[in-house]
Amino acid sequence: MDPRLYPYLMQPKVTSAIWGGDALLRRFHKSPGGTPPPYAESWECWDANAVANGALAGRTLGELRGELGTALTGAIDAQGVFPVLTKIIDARDALSVQVHPDDAYARRVEHQPNGKTECWYILACEPGAELVLGWTRDTSREEYEKRVADGTLAEILRRVPVAPGDAFYLPAGTLHAIGAGIQLFETQQASDLTYRIFDWNRVGVGGKPRELHVAKAADVLDYRATFPGAVRSLTYAEDGLERRMLIADPRFLVERVAVRATEAIIATDGRPLTITAEGAHVRVDAADQSAVLEPWQTVVTPAEAAHVALIPGGEPTSALVVHPAPDLAAARRRALEAGADADEAGAFFAQFER
Repeated sequence: MDPRLYPYLMQPKVTSAIWGGDALLRRFHKSPGGTPPPYAESWECWDANAVANGALAGRTLGELRGELGTALTGAIDAQGVFPVLTKIIDARDALSVQVHPDDAYARRVEHQPNGKTECWYILACEPGAELVLGWTRDTSREEYEKRVADGTLAEILRRVPVAPGDAFYLPAGTLHAIGAGIQLFETQQASDLTYRIFDWNRVGVGGKPRELHVAKAADVLDYRATFPGAVRSLTYAEDGLERRMLIADPRFLVERVAVRATEAIIATDGRPLTITAEGAHVRVDAADQSAVLEPWQTVVTPAEAAHVALIPGGEPTSALVVHPAPDLAAARRRALEAGADADEAGAFFAQFER
């Protein structure tokens, strides 16, 4: 196999925001570089992230797309930006109340290739931590605009308690905010289109309030009270792994895998995978080459590798695995063949049908 194909260790990008803290350095071992505190996000897999290991060290993921083409991207268009962005987020304080547009609005209004559907997996949280997620009841554009104007919007915002291990699905159009005291792993479409509705009367850099985007938010909000909560996951065992599917959207499949044997195999279905180690280090074998991940490091594996092997470093380990543009039919079939309950599998996948 081409020696340029191997597990690419990603050099993360750390960003700052007024709501961030210090857990990215203290718990997740990130280097801020020249980024000033407080530290808010670590962009783990992103088209502009550089490779930190091997023959292609220093190249960005975007440059690899150009050089390796479908050997890297498989079924994904190698000419477009890498389609997912994964992050570790430390919200010491609450984020703004916001919404993201869908693909059609992003193309028509923002002239960008896609909008932003995302999901969250809770890594840690303080007692009583909660999210803002949707409305307490059905509302309308007219009521939304009136309540923004008179300062009563908070009265119809739905608050959802969180616990470590919870997963939340946020299709484009979902009103949301991460609450204070939450650390989470985010997977999203590769877009930074965010329409801020309310920022808790805070000021940003220079002592001025951060910009709001009330009108555009009004265009894209889903005004139905869909009562979203934590997603019901699907767990099954296969090839030395305990696999817990968290999210199964056509844009990305996210799962948490726990390695129970000396070697565990994951089929790629002809897609590049992003793999983030959790609390212990793990070796990732792909395309006849290896990379060792320390806790909270991330690799991207080339699509040309039909399978990826995870080998624990002397103790049980787990990882968060993201499949961009997944083959959901293959994922469902694999779960059923491994013994997942058919009714539970049906209920799991139905959560993401819109």
